[in-house]
Amino acid sequence: MPQLIVTTRDGAEHALDAKAGWSVMENIRDNGIDEVLALCGGCCSCATCHVHVDPDWFAKTGGPKADEDDLLDTSDHRSETSRLSCQILMTAELDGLKVTIAPED
Repeated sequence: MPQLIVTTRDGAEHALDAKAGWSVMENIRDNGIDEVLALCGGCCSCATCHVHVDPDWFAKTGGPKADEDDLLDTSDHRSETSRLSCQILMTAELDGLKVTIAPED
């Protein structure tokens, strides 16, 4: 089972046992971290699951596609490593992935 390292808005780091095949958003939500609202349920239509991927991991997650990129443009907290966590699928190759939950817009 891959590990997902999540830093919450208060700076606390949480090591989660992530389920491969689930999105990062689903893994965060189902491990009891409630800072990721995911209002659209993971349909890439709201940007309430915005995270900043650790720069060392960003290339491994792939860049945002056009619709994700458009949604990220609506955030005041977009960075070069911003992604919507609903669009990153956890795999064994992402074991140790580090993300920080973006400030709420």
